[in-house]
Amino acid sequence: MNLAILGAGFISRFYADSLVAQRRKDKIVSVYSRNEDNAKMFAGDYGVPHYTSALAECVSKPNVEAVIIGLSNDMHLPAVLEAAKAGKHVLCTKPLGRNAAEALQMLRAVEAAGVTGGYLEDLCYTPKFLKSLASVKSGAIGEVIWTKSRETHPGPHSDWFWDKEKSGGGAIIDLGCHCAEISRNFIGKNIRPTEVMCWADTRVHPIDAEDNAVGLVKYENGAIGQFEVSWTFRGGMDLRDEVMGTEGTIWANNFLRTGFEMFTTGKGGDYIAEKAESNSGWLFPVGDEVHELGYSHMFTDMFDAIDSGREPAETFYDGYIVNAILDAAYRSAKTKQWEPVQIEDWRGGTYVKEEKNLSSYNEEYYLIKEEVLPNGEKKSIIKHKQTGSIEKR
Repeated sequence: MNLAILGAGFISRFYADSLVAQRRKDKIVSVYSRNEDNAKMFAGDYGVPHYTSALAECVSKPNVEAVIIGLSNDMHLPAVLEAAKAGKHVLCTKPLGRNAAEALQMLRAVEAAGVTGGYLEDLCYTPKFLKSLASVKSGAIGEVIWTKSRETHPGPHSDWFWDKEKSGGGAIIDLGCHCAEISRNFIGKNIRPTEVMCWADTRVHPIDAEDNAVGLVKYENGAIGQFEVSWTFRGGMDLRDEVMGTEGTIWANNFLRTGFEMFTTGKGGDYIAEKAESNSGWLFPVGDEVHELGYSHMFTDMFDAIDSGREPAETFYDGYIVNAILDAAYRSAKTKQWEPVQIEDWRGGTYVKEEKNLSSYNEEYYLIKEEVLPNGEKKSIIKHKQTGSIEKR
């Protein structure tokens, strides 16, 4: 597939690294940057035959089949509208919009144009995430009742991230979008998010946006998705997920401590891993960042979806729901109360509460918990079905 990349900065280079790796048949045929020198450098580094500082020129090239957006958040909407106008499939980096209103406009544009809108949520394609999600869907941990997703690091690379107007916010819009979508996948995308409670504050940096936040997202079935995000965490990038179910638990550490540890005096290269703060001492490199961060699986899914006419695992609709959740988080951070998630176009199911199948100890009692004590004695905590009294046997 012939691709155009919009943007020549940090994320676009990550995308290009995955697209040109391992003899892929998909190729980048054009690159756009507002700075023509940056576009020229990018084209030289990746062997791209065409570069330009004119967005419409890049998108409308006849040989371009799909457009990949790696631009600042304020440029997502105009870039998507341009791609939809040209009838090109469009894949957009996260977050889809600076808010749900922008995201909904983009969703409607690609649907009206009849093109694929792929949401480039790479952390929903990491090897550990895909394995975890498959386990959840197989019923290995029962009903998911609580998820925790954490992304923290010392702050983003580009200047526009720190500009609240251009980015749409701070750590919540930048990192919370990952966490919200990770939780949605584990809890179930057909389960409606209903309300959010969020704390956010600007603790360290001289900026208008928040650099730390913690939030709880409540779902219609009672499940909770918890996110923890920070632009002030020292020591690298910390990506961790936890999934708690009625029959099991999943813990995943995606980046900071992956089993690869190295000590160096610092005489080698400067780059160790994304957001690493030092190149000496004990370090935690990542074997293949592009793969471990999900880019390889993500683009494979996106291009296969376009080829086969199906939807990718992450769509513009998913990006819209994430933006709606984050809008509620920002409102809650101001009001200090639970705020409803406002969704104009809900396409999931309507949750019907089912009677819980409670474990019986015998005809008279429910079983609450069973365990073996250090002395070998077996203990059961039970509840009387009629009186409700709690007893130990």
